[in-house]
Amino acid sequence: MKKSFSRPVTRCQISNSNKLSSLIFLGYLPPVNTLRKIGSTPEEEISFPAELLYCSKSKLAQLGCIVDKEILFPYSYPYTSSTTKILRENFIDLYNDTKKIVNLKKNDLVIDIGSNDGNLLSNFKTNHKVLGVTPEKIGKIAIQKGIPTIIDYFNKKISSKIVKKYGKAKVITATNVFAHIDNINSIVKSILKTLKTDGIFISESHYLLPLIQTVQYDTIYHEHLRYYSLESLNFLLKKHNLEIIDTKEIPTHGGSIRVYAARKGIYKISKNVKNQFKKEKRYLNKKSFTKFRKNVVTSKVNLFNIIKRIKDKNKTIFGVGAPSRASTLINYLGLDQDIIDCVLEINGSYKIGNYIPGTKIPILNENILSKKKPHYLILFSWHIKNELKRNLKRKGFKGKFIIPLPTPKIES
Repeated sequence: MKKSFSRPVTRCQISNSNKLSSLIFLGYLPPVNTLRKIGSTPEEEISFPAELLYCSKSKLAQLGCIVDKEILFPYSYPYTSSTTKILRENFIDLYNDTKKIVNLKKNDLVIDIGSNDGNLLSNFKTNHKVLGVTPEKIGKIAIQKGIPTIIDYFNKKISSKIVKKYGKAKVITATNVFAHIDNINSIVKSILKTLKTDGIFISESHYLLPLIQTVQYDTIYHEHLRYYSLESLNFLLKKHNLEIIDTKEIPTHGGSIRVYAARKGIYKISKNVKNQFKKEKRYLNKKSFTKFRKNVVTSKVNLFNIIKRIKDKNKTIFGVGAPSRASTLINYLGLDQDIIDCVLEINGSYKIGNYIPGTKIPILNENILSKKKPHYLILFSWHIKNELKRNLKRKGFKGKFIIPLPTPKIES
């Protein structure tokens, strides 16, 4: 019997309700970080359905297919968070905000789940005890920085090992991973076992509100099992006797939400929580979901038209940035190496020397830009377009920029 690497979602991942409706279906997409070397012979590649489902009970938007974590987050996982300026700044902000909410002492332990190269913990390292947990070999970079790191998936077994060896944590963070982990109720239980009674849990996740409002279909891929609203996060946390004590919209990944949670009754609840709930009631509803689906189709057609006009004039298009969202956009639109010559990444990126998943579009070092001089650059990390445009112009690029989302357009 052929081995299956995924399973369909027939019940809500946090409420177990079977009342799920489809928000949008993007077709079958390859895992965004399964990379093939440039020049390798094309061979069979797996792909999985990418459908966004919605549970009316928990208010959770979730992917309709759960792919094995070994495929999505292999030991060779190529992403490093420290290479992104907006993330470095975000984690400094997180550290400063955390100190205002909880009285962190010198010997207090801070644990980061999905710690990657230690970017977040580097802010806590000087004044507190830190520990990272990440399944990728990139965790060795954190160890070299002096940040103790367990290279494994966080689960009940690892939680017990941590408590036995390091003690319980005053702060546990899960940034851009809390929506990625399967069996989330089990994970929350493990977090609670690792957290002091007066400890706080901080999560950051892609936020459903800007996803819907700014047509971010490109953030729909298999690593993201869930797309939280504050209401769905509250539903999940309340099940485990946790309450949201503060929240903040942050700019990372095109729009994320940071949530501080603690055991009930220990901390004062910020007025930010009530205000955010009100905002969601205004903007997350059946009408906005229907509009989102229509906007995705319109956006796709408009981007096609822009690219067609450019290619009709025999102009060259390079891509800039190979984040996971680029893979979704490229594969959903059906772009290939005859449309996008290559995608440029910054020096040091682990993705250089490979193809964009599902294509033969090569990922190359951005230092070729001055030699090749393409006519257009499509900015796949469009959510940081201003920063990218400044940097690229400073490096001598004199062409024009294609902004693919939320409204496709050409900018100088």
